[in-house]
Amino acid sequence: MTVRAFRVFGIVQGVGFRPFVYRTASALGLDGWVANVDGHVEGEVAGDPRTIDEFAARLGTGAPPLARVRRVELAGGRTTPGKGFRVERSASGHTRAAVREIPPDAAICDACLRELYDPADRRYRYPFINCTDCGPRATIIEGLPYDRSRTTMRRFPLCPACAAEYADPADRRFHAEPVACPVCGPRVAWDELRGADALRAAATVVADGGIVALKGLGGYQLVCDATDSAAVTALRARKHRPSKPFAVMVRDIGAAARLARLSGSERAVLTSPARPVVLVSARRRHPLAPEVAPGVPRTGLFLPTTGLHHLLLDEVARPLVVTSGNLSDEPIAVDDAEAFTRLARVADGLLTHDRPIRARYDDSVLRVTGRQRITIRRARGLAPAPLPLAARTPLAGVGAQLKHTFTLAGDDRAHLGPHTGDLSDVATYEAFRRAYTDLKRLTGIKPAALAHDLHPGYLSTQWAREQPLRRIAVQHHHAHVAAVAAEHRVSGPFLGVAYDGLGLGDDGTLWGGEILLAELSGYRRVGRFATAPLPGGDAAVRHPCRTALGHLLDTEPLGTPRPSPGLVRHFTERLDPSEAAAVRVMVARGINCPRASSAGRLFDTVAALLGLAGSVSYEGEAAVRLEAAAGTARAVPLAHRITRAGGLWVYDSMSTLADLLERRASGEPVGDLAAAFHLTLAHVTAELVARAVEDGAPHTVCLGGGCFVNGRLLSEVRRRLRSQGLRVLFGHEVPAGDGGISYGQAAVAAARLAKER
Repeated sequence: MTVRAFRVFGIVQGVGFRPFVYRTASALGLDGWVANVDGHVEGEVAGDPRTIDEFAARLGTGAPPLARVRRVELAGGRTTPGKGFRVERSASGHTRAAVREIPPDAAICDACLRELYDPADRRYRYPFINCTDCGPRATIIEGLPYDRSRTTMRRFPLCPACAAEYADPADRRFHAEPVACPVCGPRVAWDELRGADALRAAATVVADGGIVALKGLGGYQLVCDATDSAAVTALRARKHRPSKPFAVMVRDIGAAARLARLSGSERAVLTSPARPVVLVSARRRHPLAPEVAPGVPRTGLFLPTTGLHHLLLDEVARPLVVTSGNLSDEPIAVDDAEAFTRLARVADGLLTHDRPIRARYDDSVLRVTGRQRITIRRARGLAPAPLPLAARTPLAGVGAQLKHTFTLAGDDRAHLGPHTGDLSDVATYEAFRRAYTDLKRLTGIKPAALAHDLHPGYLSTQWAREQPLRRIAVQHHHAHVAAVAAEHRVSGPFLGVAYDGLGLGDDGTLWGGEILLAELSGYRRVGRFATAPLPGGDAAVRHPCRTALGHLLDTEPLGTPRPSPGLVRHFTERLDPSEAAAVRVMVARGINCPRASSAGRLFDTVAALLGLAGSVSYEGEAAVRLEAAAGTARAVPLAHRITRAGGLWVYDSMSTLADLLERRASGEPVGDLAAAFHLTLAHVTAELVARAVEDGAPHTVCLGGGCFVNGRLLSEVRRRLRSQGLRVLFGHEVPAGDGGISYGQAAVAAARLAKER
C-alpha cells in the first residue's frame, strides 16, 4: 500500500470540494482523509499507486461546478491514514497557501429551486434555501478555513435535521456551511411581521405602487413594480437618479425572452451562477414603464439570485425594478441600522432578515457583443474570484476615482475587489478602506507596493500616498490597455488603443483618445486625438453642450477648415444665452478651460450637436444616447483627417464636426449621422493603428477604456483591425472602464518590479 499526501489550490473552499473528494476517494476504494487548511484543501490517501494517480487526475478534471482547481500537488505521506475515507475538521497553519482564494456568491441552483416549490419538502417556500452548489459565500465569510464558525451563519446553530444533512456524505448539503431551514435559519421581517406574513406585506406594498428596500445577498436593493410609471418615477425622484436606466428582475429566462430579443450567448450569461444584470435589446412592445430606461433601446435584465427574490416575484407577478439600495453615488447599505436610516427617505418599508452581510457586493453588469461578453461592473457572483496576473511580489492597485475598485495581487493571480462606486465622499471612501482591509485579511496578501493613478486629486491616490509602502505611479490609459493585455496573458509588446473620458497624461495634460506602443512595464505615445477645450472643467462633463461649443470655438485647429459661422451660430442659438456667452469668454481667454484629447468628450460633443444630450445626469449618458440613436443604421462615414504633429499621428476632429453640421443642416436624419460618427471613429482608429504598424508597432492590439463598452464602436473597430491582419483583444472578465483600472495598475507594477529583479 502506498500513502500519498495531496494539496489542492484554487477556489476549493465553500464549493463542495471536500464532499467531492470524499466521494471520489470512496468510489476508488482509497483510505484517507481531507480537510480545509487555510485557503486550500489537503489530505492523505492510501492505496494502489495507479489508483492514487487516477484520484489526483479526477481532482483536477471532475471538480464541482463552482470550484476552480488551479493546482494539484502529490507528495509522500506522513502517516498511515487508517481504514475508510473521512472529512476532518478544518485547521490552520499546516502548510499555508501563499494566497487564499475566496469563492463568490452563487445564485440559487435548480435543485434548490425545485425544493423551494415542493409542498412536501421541509424547505418549501423558505427564502434562504441553499446547498453546496449555491448560496452566499463571499458576502458571509469572516475568515478561512471556510467553516460555518467563520461565517455570519455561526449565530444560527443547526437543528437536528440540518445537522444530519450536513454530516451525511451522500447528501447534497454535506458540509454546506450556509445550510439552514425554517427551524434553525434566518427569517425575513417587515416591521413586527415575520416569515410568510412579512413577505406578503412587502409584496402588497410593491403591487400597490410602493417602493421596498430588500436585503439581498451583498446589500440592500430598492424594489418597485417595473410596469408602473408612477412607481418608477417616484423611485427616480427619491433616489436622485433622473435618467440612468434601472435593472429589471424577471422570474425566469422565458419571462426575459418576452421582454427582450436574446441571443444564445445572452441566455447563457443570464442563467449562469453569477446571475449578472445583462444589457439586452428590448422588444418594441413590452409592458415595462418607459421610465425604466428612458431614451435607450437596451434594458438591464437579470434573473432571481435567491429564494427570497423568487418568492417576491411570485407574489407580485410582475417584472420588478431591482436597483442598488442607496442614494446616487453612495455605497449600497449593508448594515440594518444604516439601512433603516439611509433608506427611510426612499422606501415605503424594509423587507429585511437577520443574517448579517459581511462584505458589500453590488450586482454585476455585463453586455454581450456577438459571442463575446463585456464586463461593465465586476461584483456579486464574479468578484473576488481570482484572475491571471504575473505577480510574484505581493502588491495592490488602488484604482482611480470613478467606478472604483481595487486589486490585490500575488502568487501569479489577482483579486479584483468589489465595486465601490465613485470615490467622491466620505461614505464611499470608508467603504473602500473597509473592503480593502477585509479582502487583504482573507486572501492573506500583504502588499509590498501600491500602484496608483497619476492624478493627485483622486482620493485613491491620496490614500496610497499616506501608506508606508513603496508607491508606483501608473498612467491612466496605460493601465487601461495593460488590463486587457494582462487578462489575455500578453507578455511582449503590443499596441494599445485607449478611448475613455479623461485621465491625466504623463505630460500633465488631460488624455482620453490615445494610441500607445506598450508593454506591461512601460509605453510610448504614438498617436492621439486632437485636443479641445473643456469650458468650465468638470462642468463641461456634466453639460456636453459646453464641450460641443468649446470644440466649435476652438482657436487651435490643426489647419482643418472650421465649421461655417452660420452653423456655429445655429447651434449656439439653441443654448442658454448667458451660458453660451460665458463659454465664449472662457475659450477666448483660456480661463478654466483645460484642453483634452478625449474620445469620450468627442462622443459628448457629437451627441450635443445632434440634440441628443445638452446635459447629463450620469457619466457616459451622452455616449449611451448616441449609440442608441445609431442603432444598426448603415451610413457613409464623416470626413476625417489625420496629421503628423509633435512626432505623433493626430486625428483632427474639426473636419468631422464640420461635415456633421453640414449634413445635419441638409436634412440627414440624426440616426444616420450617429451611425456615421461610429463608422468614422472606426476608420480613424484603423488608420491610426495602420500608421503605427507601418512605423514598426507590433500586430497585437489591445482595446481598453470605457468607450469600448459601446457595442457598435467595438464591433466596427474590431472588424476593421482584423481585416488588416491584426490580433485584436479586449477585456472579457475585467471591466473595460475605470472599474478595470486597478487590475491594469497591478499588472504594470508587477512587470516593473519583475524587471528590477
